[in-house]
Amino acid sequence: MNSTEEALNERIKELTCLYEVSSIIANTDAVAIEDTIRAIALSLKKGFQFPSETEIAIETPIFNYETGAINLENSVTANLTIFNKIEGKIVASHNSSKSSFLNEEQPLLDNVAIKLGNLLERIEIQKNETSLKRQMERADRLGILGEITAGIAHELNTPLANILGFAELLKDDLNKDNRATDDIDKIIQNAIFSREVVKKLMFFACEMPQEMKIVNIVPSIKSAIALLDASFKKAEVKYIVKIEDEELFLRADIIQLTQIIFNLTINAIYFSPKNGIVTIEAFEINNDIVLKITDEGVGLSNEALEKVFQPFFTTKPTGDGSGLGLSVVHGIVASHHGAIVVENNPNKGATFTVKLPKS
Repeated sequence: MNSTEEALNERIKELTCLYEVSSIIANTDAVAIEDTIRAIALSLKKGFQFPSETEIAIETPIFNYETGAINLENSVTANLTIFNKIEGKIVASHNSSKSSFLNEEQPLLDNVAIKLGNLLERIEIQKNETSLKRQMERADRLGILGEITAGIAHELNTPLANILGFAELLKDDLNKDNRATDDIDKIIQNAIFSREVVKKLMFFACEMPQEMKIVNIVPSIKSAIALLDASFKKAEVKYIVKIEDEELFLRADIIQLTQIIFNLTINAIYFSPKNGIVTIEAFEINNDIVLKITDEGVGLSNEALEKVFQPFFTTKPTGDGSGLGLSVVHGIVASHHGAIVVENNPNKGATFTVKLPKS
């Protein structure tokens, strides 16, 4: 076979390889990305002059794959660029130091790297779109729940006030009848408890009046945590406060801000194991104040991650929680035009992150 025929055959192999890689990429999705990377590596191996002596390594942020042992002393490399950043590479190597690469084989590697980079960009965009869609759906659900909750709260507020008022009047009338006044006390206590539940519902629905001021939140956070010291000791849970700044100014209702800290910290204590550590962080980033509460518990299930801020949803046993604490936090954060997210930690536990605009 003369050199012209050899060159033509090599060109056909390269074009066939590019066609195969394009077909593999066109028929893949995020779920099958590992199989796709394997298939690309095996197809690319066939595109080189000496397939049996060539090994391919593909490194990506998602998955790494090698067809065999890589000899870096006799290799060619193409960088994998994702959103204009080098995030990996494709390496082709020869087992034998005697074999050399054709001039055309570097462009082949570069072309495949571009195609794979485009695929990984597309998958990342799809993931972001899916995540954004879920966030919007969750926000819509919470918005509808907020409207329903506000209506329920307003409907309950007036009769509860009447029950409480008439019960107190009746108690005055029955002052000498101890048994009757005991029963009236129970009515009053339950009415007060119900009124507090309504208050929490109104917090969630952003219906409570606010007194917004520019405040330094660092002393407030430290004071709130100090007040919870007994709760930490009772649960045998430790805590770390990470606040490097002496001043973190924020336009907020300081009472509601304290309620955010209390509710998230109490929640973290509840789900922490004995000798576990709750970490409270606060810092400034861009034009936001960020508050993070991290525990070392078991984390949240997928269902809990979806519903954790919905009123009356709780993973606590019956009697341990009303399911309103985190929904109240969500309502307060929303009324401050902020955002709150929860995610499981890589090792154990969960982290609640609150972002509040400074002004």
